[in-house]
Amino acid sequence: AGSRYRGDFEERLKKVLKEIRTRGDIILFIDELHTLVGAGAAEGAIDAASILKPMLARGELQTIGATTLDEYRKHLEKDAALERRFQPIQVAEPSLSHTIEILKGLRDRYEAHHRVSITDSALVAAAQLADRYISDRFLPDKAIDLIDEAGSRMRIRRMTAPPDLREYDEKIADVRREKES
Repeated sequence: AGSRYRGDFEERLKKVLKEIRTRGDIILFIDELHTLVGAGAAEGAIDAASILKPMLARGELQTIGATTLDEYRKHLEKDAALERRFQPIQVAEPSLSHTIEILKGLRDRYEAHHRVSITDSALVAAAQLADRYISDRFLPDKAIDLIDEAGSRMRIRRMTAPPDLREYDEKIADVRREKES
């Protein structure tokens, strides 16, 4: 039971890799790289890491993987052949001021997505509050999530507001944007 799905996983992965090989101008990014070890493997199937290793060894696949140091040690260090095909680079958590700059760079996307205006002070507050109160994740991820959730709440709140109020809110947002420019 379920072997069909494992076979589907292997087949889909091979199709993606074939496309990458054909195009030749793709850099594959794999978040949570450690999950490749054992992914899709069971009765007669091979895991994703084993499918990738030959292409990595031949230089046919340019890949960037992200994982935590703990997960790297737990999963990737145990697979010497896979570990040899990657060059570890440790990336430290950005400072509070750098996180604020990252948020400023993302602001336009979140404003467009949620149809809200996000002030500089909101970005600073998101970074500071995330740093102070969210301890199970790192910056800038936790600050980005705060901005995303706040934007989502505002958009939902506006959906239930009277149309006139929404119109005035948009005018106020336009004036604020002009003022900041």
